[in-house]
Amino acid sequence: MERHLDEELEKLNVDLLKMATLTERAIHNSVEALKQGNKELAEAVIANDETIDEMEIRIEEQIIDLLALFQPMASDLRFITTAMHINAEMERIADLTVNISQRAIELADQPLLKPLVDIPKLADQAKWMMNKAIDSFVKHDENLAKEVILSDKRSNELRSLVISELITDYMAKDGSTVPRAVPLLLVARDLERICDHAAAIAEDVIYMIQAKIVKHHREKLQGGS
Repeated sequence: MERHLDEELEKLNVDLLKMATLTERAIHNSVEALKQGNKELAEAVIANDETIDEMEIRIEEQIIDLLALFQPMASDLRFITTAMHINAEMERIADLTVNISQRAIELADQPLLKPLVDIPKLADQAKWMMNKAIDSFVKHDENLAKEVILSDKRSNELRSLVISELITDYMAKDGSTVPRAVPLLLVARDLERICDHAAAIAEDVIYMIQAKIVKHHREKLQGGS
């Protein structure tokens, strides 16, 4: 029975990694669609969200079966509950990439209001946090998970830069820029939310490893364990 549980946990791990790959690709492609004004790429991200939704349901069903059939305890139970949370966080991230893709389609036929500088930086931050959060899960690396959580401050700073520039330098000075500025504000918001979800994954990883809840208490990470 124990060996069979190990095999099922490994299957779950593999499926989570497949979903992570799809989610990371969606982040990248949605921002590329915005940068390039590429409607086809944006539409592909939106279409592929159905695949991610289906995978989320399949993984959730796997988790429910594992809980019902094996009644796992201790570290196995923490792994499974963490997998459940990560599964949900990745689905939410994928939904945000759909939002970004919709904004890319909205802006595709218009000249960009300004060269995109801080939004790509925020996108890179989101991709880095997502990648490292999943990496910390795979490697059971508490220090990497902490690094992801603490780096979320940078995403907030970048979002604030985007918002401040768009409102102060464009919208407040020229009302005609509003239709092109608002979609970029929404993109910045969605990218920052992706970073929040990546940080939440990292928080779950720390719980999985240490059975320690750090949600809402990130300040405790500054001094280490």
